Amino acid sequence: MIKVFNHWFYRTTVTQVLIDLMFPVVCVILVAVWIGRGGQFVLEKVAFYAVIFALMTIVFNALLGIYQRVHNRTQAETRARAVLSLYLAIPLAYVVFSLLAVAEVDRGFLLLSGLSALFATLAHRVYSAHSRSGPLRGHRVLVFGAGEEAESVGRVLRSSDPHIQIVGFYPSPTDADIVVPAQVVLSRGMSLSDTAHSLKVNEIIVAVRERRGGALPLRELLDCKLSGVKVLDLASYFERALGQIRIDSLRVSWLIFGDGFRQSWGRASVKRVFDIVAAAFLLLLSLPVMLLTGILIALEDGFSIFYRQERVGLDGRLFNVIKFRSMRRDAESDGKPRWATVNDDRVTRVGRIIRKLRIDELPQLYSVLTGDMSLVGPRPERPYFVDHLTRDIPFYAVRHSVKPGVTGWAQVSYHYGSTVDDSIQKLQYDLYYVKNHSLFLDIVILFQTIGVVLTGKGAQ
Repeated sequence: MIKVFNHWFYRTTVTQVLIDLMFPVVCVILVAVWIGRGGQFVLEKVAFYAVIFALMTIVFNALLGIYQRVHNRTQAETRARAVLSLYLAIPLAYVVFSLLAVAEVDRGFLLLSGLSALFATLAHRVYSAHSRSGPLRGHRVLVFGAGEEAESVGRVLRSSDPHIQIVGFYPSPTDADIVVPAQVVLSRGMSLSDTAHSLKVNEIIVAVRERRGGALPLRELLDCKLSGVKVLDLASYFERALGQIRIDSLRVSWLIFGDGFRQSWGRASVKRVFDIVAAAFLLLLSLPVMLLTGILIALEDGFSIFYRQERVGLDGRLFNVIKFRSMRRDAESDGKPRWATVNDDRVTRVGRIIRKLRIDELPQLYSVLTGDMSLVGPRPERPYFVDHLTRDIPFYAVRHSVKPGVTGWAQVSYHYGSTVDDSIQKLQYDLYYVKNHSLFLDIVILFQTIGVVLTGKGAQ
């Protein structure tokens, strides 16, 4: 995997994006050189317009989920997304290359070459998304441990990256029970370092919870690292592979002495400027939609169209969040706070639509302008739930070290949740965001939020 501005990307995803950027550009330039010989066309202009076309198609592909490394789509669904991306690219290519003011070049021919290159890359994306054949030289991983933690790592490895090859599980001296299948357990007849070298391992994942009393062969792990084999603990592995910090593998010392969790005046200032500019722009852009939503809510269920609710914000301070009212006015007439559930009968007909499209969240842009919220951050919860979750879930209060957001890493990574278990899963994504947040990650999350809205993923 590759770390870009504190955020991990799969190496294959980065490679796919670079190919999708370069291949259409190279094809268009080669065609321009071929059909433009003898003319005085400006090659820089052709390249500039080709790059614009390629970048926009990458945006379409990302919004449609074509670059998703882990998915459960059928091949027919992947083909449908690829066809839709191609349909979106046709008018885009027509507009882009029609603006190309180079008389000596046949712009129609350039358009066809760009679309042909796009078709070729999309066809390869469909094939590679469902191909079981890995790269010629796969990434070989050795898991140190054979207990429950090791079994969990193996399960995540297989689901998150099917091209990774687990060469085996090397049992720890403290493993009381062997949970992984016996056929993949390696013998302790050879030392860990000799085993790693003989199997040509690229990475070792330490999947043991107990580390005292000689449970870890520190000298051998150091030898492996010095010889070029990466060594990761459980927390670091899950952070990199899943974009979450797992509570069950987390230690306070890792939070204190590890990288990340940095708060600085410069970072806060950049984030605040970005929030103000982006929130003001989005408010102006969404004003017609908000006016129509207010009218529809009033027609169906009367006034008021907004509701205010106390939430917990930065450093545990309370503030009032503003949303479009999507439930009946008597939704909590008994005075007892309740999470929204699937097919909640308190939700109105208009409310069901605006929840699916996330329109009910738009008034929170005002809270972004006032400084109570940010565009991106952990979602703010009600004090009633925060009190219970802080008592029941370790490290829950860490999410309050940054401003709450209109959208967040947990919202684009995990489905809508209404239980304590769901809160634990979402907290693990929130901890990842608190540890690694940056302007780049905020833009990634905002971009993925658009895809979530378009597909209706996770709405209740």
